Amino acid sequence: MSKTSSPSETHFRTCNLCEAMCGLRIETAGGRVTSIRGDDEDPFSKGHICPKAVALQDLHEDPDRLRQPVRRTATGWQPISWEEALDETARRLHAIQREHGKDSVGVYVGNPTVHDHGAMMFLPLFLRALRTKNKFSASSVDQLPHQLAAYLMFGHQFLIPIPDIDHTRYMLILGANPLASNGSLMTAPGVRHRLKAIQQRGGKVVVVDPRKTETAHIADEHVFIRPGTDALFLFALLHVLLEEEEGPKLGRLAEYADGLATVRELARGFTPERAEPHTGVPAETTRRIARELSASETAVCYGRVGVSTQAFGALCQWLINVINIVTGNLDRPGGALFTRPAFDIVGGPKAMAMSRGSYGRWRSRVRSLPEFGGELPVAALGEEILTEGSGRIRAMVTSAGNPVMSTPNGRQLDTAFASLDFMVCIDPYINETTRHAHIILPPSSKLERSHYDLAFHALAVRNTAKYSPPLFEPGPDTRHDWELFLELKHRLETLRGEPRVRGELAYRTLKALGPDGLLDLGLRAGPYGLRLRPFRKGLSLAALKAQPHGVDLGPLEPSIPKRLASRDRRIQLAPEPLVADLQRLHQTFPEGTATTEDGTLLLIGRRHLRDNNSWMHNVPQLVKGKPRCTLMVHPDDARRLGLQEGGEAVISSRVGEVKAPVSVTDEVMPGVVSLPHGYGHGREGVQLRVAGEHAGVSINDLTDDRAVDAMSGNAAFSGVQVRIRPVESARTDETQQHAAIG
Repeated sequence: MSKTSSPSETHFRTCNLCEAMCGLRIETAGGRVTSIRGDDEDPFSKGHICPKAVALQDLHEDPDRLRQPVRRTATGWQPISWEEALDETARRLHAIQREHGKDSVGVYVGNPTVHDHGAMMFLPLFLRALRTKNKFSASSVDQLPHQLAAYLMFGHQFLIPIPDIDHTRYMLILGANPLASNGSLMTAPGVRHRLKAIQQRGGKVVVVDPRKTETAHIADEHVFIRPGTDALFLFALLHVLLEEEEGPKLGRLAEYADGLATVRELARGFTPERAEPHTGVPAETTRRIARELSASETAVCYGRVGVSTQAFGALCQWLINVINIVTGNLDRPGGALFTRPAFDIVGGPKAMAMSRGSYGRWRSRVRSLPEFGGELPVAALGEEILTEGSGRIRAMVTSAGNPVMSTPNGRQLDTAFASLDFMVCIDPYINETTRHAHIILPPSSKLERSHYDLAFHALAVRNTAKYSPPLFEPGPDTRHDWELFLELKHRLETLRGEPRVRGELAYRTLKALGPDGLLDLGLRAGPYGLRLRPFRKGLSLAALKAQPHGVDLGPLEPSIPKRLASRDRRIQLAPEPLVADLQRLHQTFPEGTATTEDGTLLLIGRRHLRDNNSWMHNVPQLVKGKPRCTLMVHPDDARRLGLQEGGEAVISSRVGEVKAPVSVTDEVMPGVVSLPHGYGHGREGVQLRVAGEHAGVSINDLTDDRAVDAMSGNAAFSGVQVRIRPVESARTDETQQHAAIG
C-alpha cells in the first residue's frame, strides 16, 4: 500500500467483489487507499476477508480503467463527451428499432450488476423503455434453475431456500465449492470456519463432485460423480427416503404442500442400482447418504453451479428442494430457510420488489428456447444475431458483462458482435466483448459509489443489513451506472415523443431520489422499518448510516406459510413442467444400460478463490503465483493419452479447439478434465495489460451453445464432450496432412 504523511481517515465498507459481503476497514490518506483489512466489528463477517478485498484499491487505480466515454474509429478509440456519447447512443438505438422493430436491439447484463444497488434499481427502468424481448443475462449461465424451481414451487423466483449452515448437523453439498465462492446463493463470509463448526459440533459434511475441490478437502467425505448425472443421484436419494426409510417427514409442512403422492410415484423406479451405472456412485454409498440425511437431527442438501449448469439443472434444483422438504428440513433451523431481509425484494411493496418471475411467455426466434423472468437464455444470443430474418438482433447493449468470455461458444459470439450495426457497452474496460463496441460508457469505480447488497442480504445465512457510503467523491466528469440507465431511458422516451410533462416529472423525481433515496423508502417499508411513520424506531437509511459496521437482525427463522408467494400460499412439490421433463431424463439415461465410453472425456469448469469475473485478472495481486489456467487430467487418462505433467495438450470440442498446459492429478475422476473459467485474454484489441500477460485460454471456446437444459434454457457447461491429444501428436498430424497434400 502507498504511504503518505497526509492525515489518515478510516472507512467501513462491504466488499462488493463477490457474494460474501465481507466487512472492510479501509484507511485512506491524501485521496488514496493506504490499507484494507477485515472489519472485526462487522457482525456478519467478523473480520474475515479473502484475497480479493485488497483488489478494490487496484481496480480503483487501474491505469487500464476507462474514465470517460470513448468511440471506436478507424484509427482507434477516441474520447468523447458524456452528452455526445449518450445522445448518439440513444439516437442510434432509436433509429435501429424504428427501422427494424423493437426486438432488433438486444441487451446482455453481467453479474456485477447485483453487486450495485443503483444498477439493480435503475436498470429495469431502462429495459422497460427499450421494449425489447431480446434480453439476456448471466443468470442463464449460472443460477437460472434455482430461480425456476423457486418460482414453480414457492411462487417467486428469488424465494430460494438458504442452508442454515450455522446450525445444521449434516450438510450434503453437490456441485458447489464454497471455499472458492464464499458461498454463492448462500452468502456466508468465513465459510471455512462455518463448515468446520459443523464438524466440531459432531456433524458431518459430504461433498459430491467430479473434482475433489478445496471444499471436498476439508469435508468428512468426498464422492466422485460423473458430470451431468446428478438428477439420477438425487432421485435415488429420494427413492431411499420415501421407499426404504421411514417415509416422508414433512411435519407441519404437510398442511401446506401439494403433490407428495406424485413425487413418491415418480421416485419409485429410481433405485440406487438404477442410477449407479450412469453416475458412477456405488448404490450402497447412495443408500448410506440417504439414511444419514434422514437420521440426522438436522440436515440440509445444497447444490450450486455444478448441478445448475448441466442438461438437467432444473430437475436437480427441484429435487434438492424436495429432499429438504421430505426430510423435514425445509423451514426449520439447521435445514433450509427463507431469509427476511431489511429491503425485501420478495415480499416488499410492489414498486420495490423484484418480479415474481414468469415462464414461457415467449420463446427465442431461432431455437424456440423459453423465456424466464422476461429474459431469454444467453446460449441463444449468437444465433439470434447471426441468423437472418425478421426479428434479428442488429444492435446490442451490454452492461457489466463480458459474454465472449462467460457464455458458451465465445468465438461464435465474437463473430456475432463484430457483425452488429451498433453496439454500446457500459463497462470500465476494453475487454474481449467491449472491443466490438462503437461506444463505451465507463461508470464510476466501486469506491466512488455507495453500496447496499439488495440481492445478497436476501440470500444470506443470517439476516443482516449494512450501508456503505462512497469512499471517494466521484469527479465532475464521472457518471454512475444508474445515471447512465436513467439518462438513456429519458432520451429514448423523448425521441419517441412520449408524454413530455409526465416523462419529465418522473425523470426529475428519480434523478433527485437516486438509489439511496429509493433504498431509504425500501428500508422504511421493510419488515424492520419505520413503515413511513415518524417517531417509531426502526430501520431507515439514516439508521444504517449511524451503524457503520452494519446491524445484526438475527438468525434465519421459520416463515411458512406467510413467506410463500404462491397465490394459494402452498408449496407445489410436483410442478407439471418439471414432472413432464422426466421423460427426457429417462430417454437420456435408459434403465438397464450403462454410460459407455466413446473416447471422449467430459470437461468441467472450476473457480479459484482469487477469481470471480474476468476483469480481476488485470489485478497483479490476484494473478501472481503458479499459473492457474491448466487442464486437470487424471493419471489414468494422462497415461492413456500420452500426456505429461507440464506438457501441452490440444482440447477440442464440437465448437472449437484450444491448447493448455497439463496438470496430472487424481483430484478429478477418471474420464473428466477441468479448465478454469474467465481466461483467454489473448484476443486482438483487448486493453488489459496484466491480464494479457496471464492470458490463458477460454473454456468457453469449447463449451457448446447447443448444449442447454431444455427445461430452463440454462447453459449446460458441466460435462462438455471433448477430445484431447498431446501437442506433439497434433504437430505430427499436421505434418502428415501437409505431406499428403504435397
